[in-house]
Amino acid sequence: MGSHISRIIKVGVIAAALGSLASCGPKSTPPPPPPPPSPPVVVIPPRPLPPLGASALLAVPLVGADGVRQTINAHISPIQTQWNLRSAFNVAALNCLRPEHAEILTAYKAYLKTQRIALAKVNKNVDGEFRQKYGTAFVHPREVYMTQVYNYYAFPPVLPRFCDAALVMAREVSGLKSADLPAFSARNLVQLDAVYEKFFKSYEQYRADAAAWDAKYAPVVAPVAPATPVATSGSTVVR
Repeated sequence: MGSHISRIIKVGVIAAALGSLASCGPKSTPPPPPPPPSPPVVVIPPRPLPPLGASALLAVPLVGADGVRQTINAHISPIQTQWNLRSAFNVAALNCLRPEHAEILTAYKAYLKTQRIALAKVNKNVDGEFRQKYGTAFVHPREVYMTQVYNYYAFPPVLPRFCDAALVMAREVSGLKSADLPAFSARNLVQLDAVYEKFFKSYEQYRADAAAWDAKYAPVVAPVAPATPVATSGSTVVR
Protein backbone atom coordinates (compact mmCIF):
# COMPACT_ATOMS: atom_id res chain seq x y z
CA MET A 1 0.00 0.00 0.00
CA GLY A 2 2.76 2.40 0.89
CA SER A 3 4.57 1.79 -2.35
CA HIS A 4 1.35 2.31 -4.34
CA ILE A 5 0.73 5.66 -2.69
CA SER A 6 4.35 6.61 -3.32
CA ARG A 7 3.95 5.90 -7.03
CA ILE A 8 0.81 8.05 -7.19
CA ILE A 9 2.64 10.89 -5.48
CA LYS A 10 5.56 10.59 -7.91
CA VAL A 11 3.22 10.62 -10.90
CA GLY A 12 1.52 13.74 -9.55
CA VAL A 13 4.81 15.43 -8.93
CA ILE A 14 5.99 14.62 -12.46
CA ALA A 15 2.73 15.91 -13.97
CA ALA A 16 2.99 19.11 -11.98
CA ALA A 17 6.57 19.53 -13.07
CA LEU A 18 5.66 19.01 -16.71
CA GLY A 19 2.85 21.53 -16.40
CA SER A 20 5.22 24.01 -14.82
CA LEU A 21 7.72 23.47 -17.62
CA ALA A 22 4.99 23.98 -20.22
CA SER A 23 3.95 27.26 -18.61
CA CYS A 24 7.55 28.47 -18.74
CA GLY A 25 7.76 27.99 -22.54
CA PRO A 26 7.38 30.77 -25.13
CA LYS A 27 3.97 32.40 -25.13
CA SER A 28 1.98 32.46 -28.45
CA THR A 29 1.68 35.90 -30.15
CA PRO A 30 -1.92 37.13 -30.51
CA PRO A 31 -3.06 37.72 -34.13
CA PRO A 32 -2.76 41.32 -35.39
CA PRO A 33 -5.91 43.43 -35.37
CA PRO A 34 -7.82 43.52 -38.66
CA PRO A 35 -6.98 46.42 -40.96
CA PRO A 36 -9.33 49.41 -40.82
CA PRO A 37 -12.09 49.38 -43.41
CA SER A 38 -11.32 51.14 -46.67
CA PRO A 39 -12.90 54.56 -47.01
CA PRO A 40 -16.05 54.51 -49.13
CA VAL A 41 -15.46 55.15 -52.82
CA VAL A 42 -17.02 58.44 -53.88
CA VAL A 43 -18.25 58.21 -57.45
CA ILE A 44 -18.48 61.73 -58.86
CA PRO A 45 -20.84 61.92 -61.81
CA PRO A 46 -19.98 64.20 -64.73
CA ARG A 47 -20.98 67.81 -64.30
CA PRO A 48 -24.21 68.55 -66.19
CA LEU A 49 -23.78 70.05 -69.64
CA PRO A 50 -25.93 72.66 -71.39
CA PRO A 51 -28.66 71.18 -73.59
CA LEU A 52 -28.14 70.82 -77.34
CA GLY A 53 -24.51 71.90 -77.09
CA ALA A 54 -25.37 75.48 -76.15
CA SER A 55 -22.90 77.79 -74.45
CA ALA A 56 -22.62 77.60 -70.66
CA LEU A 57 -22.81 81.41 -70.60
CA LEU A 58 -26.09 81.77 -72.45
CA ALA A 59 -28.49 84.46 -71.25
CA VAL A 60 -31.98 82.94 -71.36
CA PRO A 61 -34.94 85.34 -71.62
CA LEU A 62 -36.65 85.60 -68.26
CA VAL A 63 -40.30 84.95 -67.56
CA GLY A 64 -42.06 88.18 -66.63
CA ALA A 65 -44.41 88.78 -63.73
CA ASP A 66 -47.29 88.10 -66.11
CA GLY A 67 -45.93 84.61 -66.85
CA VAL A 68 -44.80 85.52 -70.36
CA ARG A 69 -41.21 84.87 -71.33
CA GLN A 70 -39.62 88.11 -72.52
CA THR A 71 -38.57 87.05 -76.01
CA ILE A 72 -38.78 89.20 -79.13
CA ASN A 73 -42.33 87.89 -79.57
CA ALA A 74 -43.62 88.95 -76.14
CA HIS A 75 -46.65 91.25 -76.27
CA ILE A 76 -46.40 92.04 -79.98
CA SER A 77 -49.36 93.25 -82.02
CA PRO A 78 -51.32 91.05 -84.45
CA ILE A 79 -49.67 92.92 -87.32
CA GLN A 80 -46.18 92.32 -85.94
CA THR A 81 -47.13 88.68 -85.37
CA GLN A 82 -47.79 88.26 -89.08
CA TRP A 83 -44.51 89.89 -90.01
CA ASN A 84 -42.49 87.92 -87.48
CA LEU A 85 -44.03 84.72 -88.82
CA ARG A 86 -42.92 85.75 -92.29
CA SER A 87 -39.42 86.38 -90.92
CA ALA A 88 -39.34 82.99 -89.22
CA PHE A 89 -40.48 81.37 -92.47
CA ASN A 90 -37.66 83.18 -94.26
CA VAL A 91 -35.09 81.89 -91.73
CA ALA A 92 -36.39 78.36 -92.26
CA ALA A 93 -36.19 78.65 -96.05
CA LEU A 94 -32.58 79.84 -95.85
CA ASN A 95 -31.32 77.50 -93.13
CA CYS A 96 -33.34 74.29 -93.21
CA LEU A 97 -31.39 72.68 -96.02
CA ARG A 98 -31.52 68.99 -95.14
CA PRO A 99 -33.29 66.82 -97.72
CA GLU A 100 -36.14 66.08 -95.31
CA HIS A 101 -36.85 69.83 -95.08
CA ALA A 102 -36.86 70.51 -98.82
CA GLU A 103 -40.58 71.32 -98.80
CA ILE A 104 -39.97 74.43 -96.72
CA LEU A 105 -38.28 76.45 -99.47
CA THR A 106 -40.93 75.47 -102.01
CA ALA A 107 -43.73 76.38 -99.62
CA TYR A 108 -42.06 79.69 -98.72
CA LYS A 109 -41.87 80.72 -102.37
CA ALA A 110 -45.53 79.85 -102.81
CA TYR A 111 -46.39 81.77 -99.63
CA LEU A 112 -44.61 84.92 -100.88
CA LYS A 113 -46.39 84.66 -104.22
CA THR A 114 -49.92 83.95 -103.08
CA GLN A 115 -49.75 86.33 -100.12
CA ARG A 116 -47.87 89.11 -101.92
CA ILE A 117 -50.56 91.75 -101.57
CA ALA A 118 -51.47 90.82 -98.00
CA LEU A 119 -47.83 90.81 -96.89
CA ALA A 120 -47.18 94.19 -98.50
CA LYS A 121 -50.07 95.58 -96.47
CA VAL A 122 -48.69 93.96 -93.32
CA ASN A 123 -45.27 95.50 -93.96
CA LYS A 124 -46.82 98.94 -94.39
CA ASN A 125 -48.77 98.57 -91.16
CA VAL A 126 -45.66 97.46 -89.26
CA ASP A 127 -43.93 100.62 -90.47
CA GLY A 128 -46.91 102.57 -89.17
CA GLU A 129 -46.62 101.01 -85.73
CA PHE A 130 -42.92 101.81 -85.49
CA ARG A 131 -43.49 105.33 -86.80
CA GLN A 132 -46.13 105.90 -84.17
CA LYS A 133 -43.75 104.74 -81.44
CA TYR A 134 -40.47 106.28 -82.66
CA GLY A 135 -41.51 109.10 -84.96
CA THR A 136 -39.66 109.80 -88.19
CA ALA A 137 -36.55 107.99 -86.91
CA PHE A 138 -38.45 104.66 -86.82
CA VAL A 139 -36.36 102.88 -89.45
CA HIS A 140 -33.33 102.19 -87.27
CA PRO A 141 -35.21 100.70 -84.27
CA ARG A 142 -37.27 98.62 -86.65
CA GLU A 143 -34.15 97.21 -88.32
CA VAL A 144 -32.55 96.51 -84.95
CA TYR A 145 -35.67 94.68 -83.82
CA MET A 146 -35.95 92.64 -87.02
CA THR A 147 -32.28 91.63 -86.71
CA GLN A 148 -33.13 90.28 -83.27
CA VAL A 149 -36.05 88.36 -84.75
CA TYR A 150 -33.85 86.70 -87.37
CA ASN A 151 -31.14 85.89 -84.83
CA TYR A 152 -33.73 84.44 -82.47
CA TYR A 153 -34.96 81.93 -85.04
CA ALA A 154 -31.51 81.16 -86.42
CA PHE A 155 -30.09 80.17 -83.01
CA PRO A 156 -27.88 77.18 -83.97
CA PRO A 157 -28.57 74.76 -81.07
CA VAL A 158 -32.33 74.91 -81.64
CA LEU A 159 -32.26 75.13 -85.44
CA PRO A 160 -32.80 71.40 -86.21
CA ARG A 161 -35.94 71.30 -84.06
CA PHE A 162 -37.06 74.64 -85.45
CA CYS A 163 -36.78 73.19 -88.96
CA ASP A 164 -38.97 70.26 -87.99
CA ALA A 165 -41.63 72.64 -86.71
CA ALA A 166 -41.28 74.86 -89.78
CA LEU A 167 -41.87 71.84 -92.01
CA VAL A 168 -45.23 71.26 -90.31
CA MET A 169 -46.07 74.92 -90.89
CA ALA A 170 -44.96 74.77 -94.53
CA ARG A 171 -47.43 72.00 -95.24
CA GLU A 172 -50.29 74.34 -94.29
CA VAL A 173 -49.45 76.90 -96.96
CA SER A 174 -51.20 75.13 -99.80
CA GLY A 175 -54.63 76.66 -100.20
CA LEU A 176 -54.00 79.38 -97.61
CA LYS A 177 -56.30 82.35 -98.19
CA SER A 178 -55.27 85.91 -97.42
CA ALA A 179 -58.23 86.26 -95.06
CA ASP A 180 -56.76 83.41 -93.01
CA LEU A 181 -53.26 84.89 -92.85
CA PRO A 182 -53.68 86.46 -89.36
CA ALA A 183 -54.91 83.19 -87.82
CA PHE A 184 -52.28 81.16 -89.71
CA SER A 185 -49.53 83.48 -88.45
CA ALA A 186 -50.69 83.56 -84.83
CA ARG A 187 -51.13 79.79 -84.65
CA ASN A 188 -47.81 78.92 -86.22
CA LEU A 189 -45.81 81.55 -84.35
CA VAL A 190 -46.96 79.87 -81.13
CA GLN A 191 -45.93 76.47 -82.51
CA LEU A 192 -42.49 77.71 -83.53
CA ASP A 193 -41.94 79.49 -80.23
CA ALA A 194 -42.85 76.31 -78.36
CA VAL A 195 -39.59 74.82 -79.67
CA TYR A 196 -37.62 77.66 -78.09
CA GLU A 197 -39.64 77.59 -74.87
CA LYS A 198 -38.81 73.91 -74.47
CA PHE A 199 -35.13 74.73 -74.93
CA PHE A 200 -35.25 77.63 -72.45
CA LYS A 201 -36.83 75.40 -69.80
CA SER A 202 -34.25 72.68 -70.36
CA TYR A 203 -31.49 75.29 -70.09
CA GLU A 204 -32.90 76.58 -66.81
CA GLN A 205 -33.00 73.01 -65.52
CA TYR A 206 -29.38 72.58 -66.60
CA ARG A 207 -28.36 75.65 -64.58
CA ALA A 208 -30.16 74.32 -61.50
CA ASP A 209 -28.56 70.89 -61.92
CA ALA A 210 -25.11 72.43 -62.44
CA ALA A 211 -25.48 74.59 -59.32
CA ALA A 212 -26.47 71.52 -57.29
CA TRP A 213 -23.47 69.60 -58.68
CA ASP A 214 -21.11 72.46 -57.80
CA ALA A 215 -22.44 72.64 -54.25
CA LYS A 216 -21.94 68.91 -53.74
CA TYR A 217 -18.83 68.04 -55.72
CA ALA A 218 -16.88 71.18 -56.63
CA PRO A 219 -14.91 71.28 -53.31
CA VAL A 220 -13.48 67.79 -53.96
CA VAL A 221 -12.74 68.13 -57.65
CA ALA A 222 -9.40 69.47 -58.81
CA PRO A 223 -9.71 72.79 -60.64
CA VAL A 224 -9.78 72.53 -64.40
CA ALA A 225 -7.24 74.45 -66.41
CA PRO A 226 -8.77 77.35 -68.32
CA ALA A 227 -9.72 76.76 -71.91
CA THR A 228 -7.08 77.64 -74.42
CA PRO A 229 -8.12 80.01 -77.22
CA VAL A 230 -7.25 78.61 -80.62
CA ALA A 231 -6.97 81.10 -83.41
CA THR A 232 -8.66 80.19 -86.67
CA SER A 233 -9.13 82.07 -89.89
CA GLY A 234 -10.96 85.22 -89.01
CA SER A 235 -12.22 84.06 -85.60
CA THR A 236 -11.26 82.72 -82.22
CA VAL A 237 -12.72 79.50 -80.84
CA VAL A 238 -12.31 77.80 -77.52
CA ARG A 239 -11.63 74.08 -77.33
